Amino acid sequence: MVIVACLLLPVLALLLYGTGRVEDWLTRTPQPSRHARPRHLRLIQGGSQQLLTRPRTGRRRSDAA
Repeated sequence: MVIVACLLLPVLALLLYGTGRVEDWLTRTPQPSRHARPRHLRLIQGGSQQLLTRPRTGRRRSDAA
């Protein structure tokens, strides 16, 4: 029984070391890559200056039900 305990001790030590490394790897915050740009909104140029009306086709639209 002592022989089995002595043989399992290195295996358990490696398992404990490995789980500690995996836990550190999973809980760390990701670092931004070197080529990443800061995120920003992409706005449409001149969006507030354009008219929101549709061109008339000659037909009249009826709102009656």
